[in-house]
Parts: sequence; C-alpha cells; structure tokens
Amino acid sequence: MTMPPTCMNKRSSATNMINFAFFGTDQFATAVLDELFSLGVVPTLIVTTPDKPQGRKMTLTPPPVKMWAKTKNIPFIQPVSLKTEPEILLAEPAYELALVASYGKILPQALLDLPRLGFVNIHPSLIPKYRGATPLEASILSGDTETGVTLMQVDAEMDHGPILAQEKFPLTDQDYFALRDQTAMLGAQMFARILPDFVAGKIRAVAQDHTLATFTTKIKKTDGVIDLTGDPIQNYRKIRAYADWPGTYFFVEKDSKKMRILIKKAHLENGQLILDRVLPEGKKEMGWSNFQK
Repeated sequence: MTMPPTCMNKRSSATNMINFAFFGTDQFATAVLDELFSLGVVPTLIVTTPDKPQGRKMTLTPPPVKMWAKTKNIPFIQPVSLKTEPEILLAEPAYELALVASYGKILPQALLDLPRLGFVNIHPSLIPKYRGATPLEASILSGDTETGVTLMQVDAEMDHGPILAQEKFPLTDQDYFALRDQTAMLGAQMFARILPDFVAGKIRAVAQDHTLATFTTKIKKTDGVIDLTGDPIQNYRKIRAYADWPGTYFFVEKDSKKMRILIKKAHLENGQLILDRVLPEGKKEMGWSNFQK
C-alpha cells in the first residue's frame, strides 16, 4: 500500500494548488485521470478498490486505476472498508476536495464530511436521467439522440446531489468504448474548467428535479443474448451497448454441435443488421461470411 504524502507538492498553476483526492477504479476512471493529467490537474492521493481474483485461474488482479497511479508515481491506497475510521483515508495533508469517477462503492457520510469542499462526482449522463452504475449502456439501449456529462456534489443518496455543471453532445453511432472515453474526457475537462471558481465559492449548485429521476439496472451476462430474428435496430443497440461486457452473442447448430457465436463487429444497412466479424466458440475471430461457408 502506498500512503499519501505528508505535504502538498508545489505546482506551477494556481488551479493545481488545491489538495484533492481521486476515488476511482475502472477504465472510465483511468480515462478521466489521463485527461486531468494532460491538463496538469493531478490528485495528491488516489483511492481505489482492492485487487480482485479474475479470469478462469482467478488470478489476483489490480484495478486499472491502481496501475495508472503506479505508472505516474502518485500515492494510492486500497481500503477494504470505507466505514472503519474513514478519517484515516484522508489523513494529512488535509484534503480540500475529493473527485469521484466510477469508484464502485458507497461513500459513507462520515467520509463525505471530511474534505472542506466535499466530494464531486463525474457522472456520464444528463442527471437526473440514468442514475446508477450503467448510464452509458442505458443511453445507447434507449436510442437517445443526445447524452452528456454531469458534475454534481455527492450526498448520502445515489447520484442525488445538486448539479455543479452539465454539458450535452449528440449520441449517434458510438459504441460503449467510444462513449466511455468521450464522456470521461469531457468530464475531466469540465472539472478542470470549474475548479478555480468552485474553490473560490463562485459556483452555485442547483438541486436536481428528483421527480424526473430514472435509474439504471445491473447488467447480467444473459443480457448479451441476441435473437437474430428480432428487431435489427434494437439488436444493433445491444451490440454497441454491451461491447465491453457481457458482449453480444447467439447460438447456432454446426457439425451437430451447439456453438456460441460472439459478435465482434456489425453495422446497420438499409435497416437490417449486418454481421461483419464474429468469434465462434473455440475458434479464432473471423468474418461472418467465412464462418457460414
């Protein structure tokens, strides 16, 4: 475990003189950190989740944010619990602010109360729409024509706090990966832009209209099953939305065996779903036309 420094690093920009901690875990969070780093807005401490067993061999694997912190030589911690003595997490130096981006754990009130300016969350949707853990997938599956990013203050309820900033952009043909990176970059840019005024108390937080709130659901592996005889537009949305996990797949009978086919690339043509690349179970990725021969 790497512990936080005992004093704040000197930085050239006045914006960067604020001592802030970053809470994040996955690739969305690392994309936020990449953009913040390029803008010269660097956290003093990174808080991420513990290493977890992954894969068939259950190999103990560090979260992406931990690896990012190590490559940038930024102190990090991986608390198992946030409820036990939360003040230890944000010990000296006194952190004025904490930024959250896809951390994946509930933040207890005792922790939220520690930084002078509280916690700010980067959420990849137009809050109060799509609260919860899967807003990117939800926006694609719903066929939305626009989406965006919200910066909000964190309170005790999920994605419930007042809004500090919000920006929209068109949602066209992006898949999960493209949308993830686009929203992460925009969120980091928004945070860097409002940071000086936020520290100076010049940003007015606006309460959400909670009557308009919608909530995302947890994705299951079986959600990735596609019926190729079904609605081609909805199938294409699923392919885009589940590009990371669980992927989209269907089953065929070939050589008297039932085989799972993972869709790797597809497109719409004249309103019809066209499969381009597939990964048949136990085989290498290939063109769909080649598989059918």
